[in-house]
Amino acid sequence: MLHTLLSRFSPTRSRSRASRAAGAVACLAIVLLLPAGAPAKAKPSRAPRPEPELKVLELKVNPNPYTVSAGSVEFSALVQLPKELNGATLLEVSSLIASPSKTSIRFLSLRKPLEPHSAVEKGGERPQISVVLAWDGMDHKKVPAEAGVYQYELRAKLLTNGEKGPRTLMVSWPKRGTLEVK
Repeated sequence: MLHTLLSRFSPTRSRSRASRAAGAVACLAIVLLLPAGAPAKAKPSRAPRPEPELKVLELKVNPNPYTVSAGSVEFSALVQLPKELNGATLLEVSSLIASPSKTSIRFLSLRKPLEPHSAVEKGGERPQISVVLAWDGMDHKKVPAEAGVYQYELRAKLLTNGEKGPRTLMVSWPKRGTLEVK
């Protein structure tokens, strides 16, 4: 729209100077009257997603702060399973550890087979599984991590065996935090 208005008042057309000035003022008025950064269409608001039944209830990182030469860091997670597994046969717990510059990363993962359980026991408690992931302080290139504050994100997934391998059925919300490496 603005382009067509400008082309009408371009200096290559044979119009009077006053006509071109009036066109420039009209274009400027249109630009100034349009709200800055106004989207073409307003996005409809969406309702918040419900929390999944698969949850990471607790996450403990030990030791924090961590010294690379002092062994490994343990990520101990307590995962609550949903009422019904709906064919899920594997629980995968994974963590991504990243340096502030994102140049040093490490992905940890552990899969545990699941036993079918009844809907909910009489006490109303859902089954819970403890999982421990260990980080040896090495990055994705097997180089010791440099000193700094690293960010981690841990999440749990329920998987089923599909025709082409494991398929994700449900994903928990992530647990995030920081880990100081000395």
